[in-house]
This record gives sequence, C-alpha cells and structure tokens, in this order.
Amino acid sequence: MELQDKIIVITGAGSGIGRALAVRFHAQGAKQIVAVDINLDNAQETAKMVSGVAMMADVSKEDDISRIIEETEAKVGPIDLFCSNAGVALGEGIDSANGEWQASWDINVMSHVYAARHLVPRMVARGGGYFLNTSSAAGLLNQIGGAAYGVTKHAAVGFGEWLAIHHKHQGIKVSLLCPQAVRTPMTDNDNEATAAAASNGMIEPEELANCVVDELRKESFLILPHPIVAEYMTNKTSNYDRWIGGMNKMMRHIMGIGK
Repeated sequence: MELQDKIIVITGAGSGIGRALAVRFHAQGAKQIVAVDINLDNAQETAKMVSGVAMMADVSKEDDISRIIEETEAKVGPIDLFCSNAGVALGEGIDSANGEWQASWDINVMSHVYAARHLVPRMVARGGGYFLNTSSAAGLLNQIGGAAYGVTKHAAVGFGEWLAIHHKHQGIKVSLLCPQAVRTPMTDNDNEATAAAASNGMIEPEELANCVVDELRKESFLILPHPIVAEYMTNKTSNYDRWIGGMNKMMRHIMGIGK
C-alpha cells in the first residue's frame, strides 16, 4: 500500500506511536489524517502537526468508534487505512483488579472488533481497504509482569488473523504491528514488564513509523520493528517446553526471584 492520497484514521494519535505514525504518513503524502484520542487536546496537537482533523473517542465504547467512522466518511471521505492503535497496559499478575482486566479487554481487543464491524462492510462495498492493528510482541511471545496485557495482546493477534482469513478475498488487507519496547508514555516507567520488553533495546517512535511505512508498502501481515522477534517466535514454536523454561528464567532474573 502506498500512502499517497490516502485517507487515514489513527486511534491513540495523541502521543507516542500514534503521533509518530501520523507525522510519517503525512510526510508520505496522505490526503487526510484523522487523529483520534481520548484526550482531545492531544489529538488536536497532533492534527495541527499534520494539517489533519482531530476527534475525541474512547475506543472501549463501540458507539464512539462507530461515530468516528461515520463522521470521517461523511465529512472527510472514504477511509483507506484504519490504524487501530490505542492500547493500555494495566495491572500486573493474576491478582490484578477485575476492572483492569476488563478495561484491557475492551481497549486492546474489542476496539479492533468494533472498527472492523463498522468499517469492513463499507470497505468491501467499494472494493477493499486496509487495517493496521497495533498489537505487541507480547501478543506473539507473552509479557513478563503484565498478565492482562499479554493475554489481551494475544487475543488482538488472534482477531487480526481471523479478519485476514475471512476477508482477504474481499480486498481487506490486514497488518499487525508487533514491536517490543518503544519510547512512549506507556513505557515511561521502571516496572518489570517494561524491563522485559526493553531487553533488546528501546526504539524511538519515529524508527517504528519508518518501519511501518516500509512494511505497509509490502503489505506484510506481521510488522516487526524488532526483527529478532521472528527468531523468538521460531524458538517458541520449535520447542515450547524449552521456551517456557527460558521465559521463566528471564522472569526470575528481572523480578529478582531466586531459583
């Protein structure tokens, strides 16, 4: 996919990955970018940077996602690329509050479902369209220290696979963005989950955005800004027991737990 002259919606566009994508897509000649965030001020700041449109939405609410799709298509034009990027990292282990689990599910998984539910029929009717869903390397490998995050990001990967399997023949293209640590407000901490994700270094959002543009051009299903993740996936599937043992060893090291 070439981004020139495309109409693009980005959720979670008020900072971090979402803002970097907006700036990079604008530089590639996107026709219009709709910057969506739960914080309208942040969305407006991003929109100013790319001469775009700002919208406020809580992506955990289906009505909000339906509204931004309807408003964009009515006032801006047909959406070519929908970047379902907003996400949260809440809680720690199995004792995380039920509300943290539910919010993680609603934002990290159902937001993708809602976008597809309301946009796939429109895209199919006009011959196709593209979804870029931000998951995480945690969706492929799991997450040390963040149970709800790792579980819901796995589900996000599963939904992206399902979407591609069921709608590829109708012109629906899907890419899953699965980075390890990226320097954003979400990783501005020193907890175990961030330490684990940053074990191979933390990249800047701008580096990630450059990778995304290259991989969208190739229409890659998996976008891996940290290429070593592919090697980790191979290790996982070739010997699951050994991989679990290695992850347990890493967890104990990071969390300071004895043998």
